[in-house]
Amino acid sequence: MPTTSLKLSDDLKQRAVSAAHLQGVSTHAFMVNAIEQATSAAECRAKFIADANAARKQMQDAGKGYDADEVHAYIQARIAGKKAAKPKAISWRG
Repeated sequence: MPTTSLKLSDDLKQRAVSAAHLQGVSTHAFMVNAIEQATSAAECRAKFIADANAARKQMQDAGKGYDADEVHAYIQARIAGKKAAKPKAISWRG
């Protein structure tokens, strides 16, 4: 496994040491886990943005979308355990 060097401020290094100690893991394990979590979050965000852009393009190509108020009402009804009709896509082109 390749080695990577990190330059941390004294304060951040001490905080990492303290946090690792509280979790009962080595400082190294703590930092590896932190990098893993940050990497996963960045990948998840990138996928979310890519999915949103694809959905936007699909909506623009189709010329249809959903009324936000109808979508919110549907979600609120479902959360409340009520049956609700799914909103219908409507044309937003003139």
